[in-house]
Amino acid sequence: MEYELLGLLISCMLLWAVWTTRKERRNRPVEELRVLPPGPRRWPLVGNIFQLGWPPHESFSRLARKHGPIMTLWLGSMSTVVISSERVAREMFKNHDIVLAGRKVYESMKGAYGIDGSLILAQYGPNWRTMRRLVTTEFFVTSRLDSMEGVRSRCIDRMVQFITDASAAGTVAIDVRRFFLLMTFNLMGNLMFSKDLLDPNSEHGADFFYHAEKIMELVAKPNIADFLPMLRVFDLQGIKKKTLFHVKPVFEITGGFIRERTEARAAGGRGEEKSKDYMDVLLDFRGDGVEQPLSFSSVSINTTILEMFIAGTDTTTTTLEWAMAELLHSPRTLQKLQAELRTVVKQNQKLEEKHMENLPYLKAVIKETLRLHPPLPFLVPHKAMDSCDMLGYRIPKETQILVNVWAIGRDPQIWENPLEFRPERFLEPNNLDYKGHNFEFIPFGSGRRICPAVPLASRVLPMALGSILLAFDWSLADDAEPFEMDMSEQMGITLRKAVLLKAVAIPYNE
Repeated sequence: MEYELLGLLISCMLLWAVWTTRKERRNRPVEELRVLPPGPRRWPLVGNIFQLGWPPHESFSRLARKHGPIMTLWLGSMSTVVISSERVAREMFKNHDIVLAGRKVYESMKGAYGIDGSLILAQYGPNWRTMRRLVTTEFFVTSRLDSMEGVRSRCIDRMVQFITDASAAGTVAIDVRRFFLLMTFNLMGNLMFSKDLLDPNSEHGADFFYHAEKIMELVAKPNIADFLPMLRVFDLQGIKKKTLFHVKPVFEITGGFIRERTEARAAGGRGEEKSKDYMDVLLDFRGDGVEQPLSFSSVSINTTILEMFIAGTDTTTTTLEWAMAELLHSPRTLQKLQAELRTVVKQNQKLEEKHMENLPYLKAVIKETLRLHPPLPFLVPHKAMDSCDMLGYRIPKETQILVNVWAIGRDPQIWENPLEFRPERFLEPNNLDYKGHNFEFIPFGSGRRICPAVPLASRVLPMALGSILLAFDWSLADDAEPFEMDMSEQMGITLRKAVLLKAVAIPYNE
């Protein structure tokens, strides 16, 4: 009897879904349906979902070769425009940046707390501009980054020491990603709270780390509720419920940090001599009460901090792991980079940020890694805040916009031998950068919604990679040959390496 009721319920839902889909198509202006960007023919209810392969960035890239660099896909009832070329990306970010600056917010990201305080997910408008201005002028500004060089250096030094301790047994292979993750997590802890979270003296750090990792896993999972809105109320996969389960303890931990800081400030325990962290910036904020809040609520501060951890930790860790994987996969490139490092940085010295201007090959390796392995292959999904015309096509309001920077970075019309890891291409006179002006290379996006942490990433990535290449010689586990490496990708919140990189670190002694 239970199965009969379940079958009846599903049948009713499907009939209702077909009716609403047809009603939506009848109500949509005919001219909008006619001039949408081309794409594969969609099926009723499910759209193009069953015509797609995995991973999606590769599948969308193959479809774009058939349907064009601006293409319409239907993910259930969600209309999606996929951009897969430098030319279309340039048109989008230069001429339609404001109207396409909205954000598509998925069900798992909404939770019980909403997106109040979010910089990444907030819709373009006064609240978002306030958060963006605060981040760029108070946190990622050059003067603040310069003043926190010591913090970055200390976190990277600790990572080198952790690797030294783990490699004391001699030929034991280590999980390279784990050490990058520990370094990045502690770095974010210092930038947010002025403390190492993954430390024996940190009471809540391990719990925060565990729950933040689970949130990242859940947010990355495809959710049927995003593609078939009538199923949202059921949360069939339990993604929203599980995400909330892990968000709650994170908010409790950060809420405790906020209370501690507020009490310390009230007692005069955090003087001017102490460098400001981002919690201080958020607590000090005073708005005009019109376009800005008078101050940030605890929920807003919690949301901002959690978002910073998730965005900053996984993207940095993934990029560094891919850089190490590509270098071990290409021993000559690794040797060339280590030779540069050990020439510029003298014996018994450690790498410092002042050395970077004399390390062009190190910076080229980072750029080449970001070209082949952008951490977010579609960036953060954009949304059309209103209907607009672009390159002769109609982009209806509420349409999701995905920029396939993975495909653009491997476009043979732009890049010579695009699948080859060749950092030398970034040493040529037409030196490209990832600051959003070269549309053939936009791993961090472009326009108003470009990642605000680019100035921080441009310092942390080469320093972290260069430090462990300077301090250790590296080889693959079990004497494996470079050509035997599994370089396949795994799609999560970022584009991770599918098989964890295991390698042997031997302390370098000149």
